[in-house]
Amino acid sequence: MRADEGSVLPSLQGRRVAVCVGAGGVGKTTVAAALALHRARLGGKALVCTIDPARRLANALGLRSLGNVESRVPEEAFREAGVRARGQLFAMMLDVKRTWDDLVSRHALDPARRDRILRNRLYQQMSSALAGSQEYMAMEKLYELATDRDYDLIVLDTPPTAHALDFLEAPDRVLDFVGNDAARRVLAPALGVGRLGLRLAQMGGGYLAKVLARFTGEGVLEDLGEFLQNFQGMYEGFKERAATVRALLGRPEVGFVLVASPSHVSIDEAVALHGRLREEAIPVAGLVANRVTPDLWPGRAPLPDAGALAGPLVASGVRVAQAEHLAGRLARTLAENQAIAAAERAALERLFEAISCPRVVVPRLESDVHDLAGLARLAERL
Repeated sequence: MRADEGSVLPSLQGRRVAVCVGAGGVGKTTVAAALALHRARLGGKALVCTIDPARRLANALGLRSLGNVESRVPEEAFREAGVRARGQLFAMMLDVKRTWDDLVSRHALDPARRDRILRNRLYQQMSSALAGSQEYMAMEKLYELATDRDYDLIVLDTPPTAHALDFLEAPDRVLDFVGNDAARRVLAPALGVGRLGLRLAQMGGGYLAKVLARFTGEGVLEDLGEFLQNFQGMYEGFKERAATVRALLGRPEVGFVLVASPSHVSIDEAVALHGRLREEAIPVAGLVANRVTPDLWPGRAPLPDAGALAGPLVASGVRVAQAEHLAGRLARTLAENQAIAAAERAALERLFEAISCPRVVVPRLESDVHDLAGLARLAERL
């Protein structure tokens, strides 16, 4: 299995959207940036949208920082890196809170209700920290970019989640929260007029709500009640928008790129995610097996032992004692590398048997990709 086996780039030709998905820590951010860079080098107008809060992508692209608005990678950054781009490359980092605020403003029934929601303490926490918020807003921002901008290619780097399936499942969890009928029924007797805490104290029938108040505090319960009350009438709009966004993912101009490392956990998640994508009729454009230990001794010839390695070292002028020491270390390192490479090859065979699509194997690099030149080299391997 050579590092240059296969390619995922041809399958992205003609697509306007590429979504990089996979478990956390497999290199999705770097792969996403490399895909966008490749399209820009070919003459296209490309954008990479990242959710990763780390600054390494901005630094790699020659930008001081990334925000919720697209920034163009300056031409001098390409010149300094020795990279020629006939097109344009843009980058941005999703601002989850701001995207939530924009969505609320779009669906609020009136300005007063919008302002009450934006001031609500529970909403302020939810829009920044609720599990699934990043994934939900990533899909929302992707839809906005795909429908309102003129990019030839938009590459979305999905959030670094513990489980890759979270990207598809999280939006439903968020919608369940904002449209929670059970919570609304519990609090309904106290959602009439006035402050919730006062209403709870006056009501004899709101036993369950009063029990909740004892454990959460009346302030928290009041925020929840106010939040659910203000969201009445908006849930259907949110739900319809989410359905429209999900429909975008099934279009032929969209392609998902699965990114996996050779670890068993990453492979298991990639296989599960691929199965879910097929169930949802979402197109898979390619598979990137990333950070794979290279095979340094291909073929079936036996590995050299310390004695075989010491001879050339002595012949090159290294003293015998030092040559024997270095040869022993080299032999052990080579054997360890080959054992890891063999185990990873076996694991990847299971991945490739389960997923049939254009694929590429990218070897583990000696250092992290930290500049445009490194991204260009990675794009060539893709």
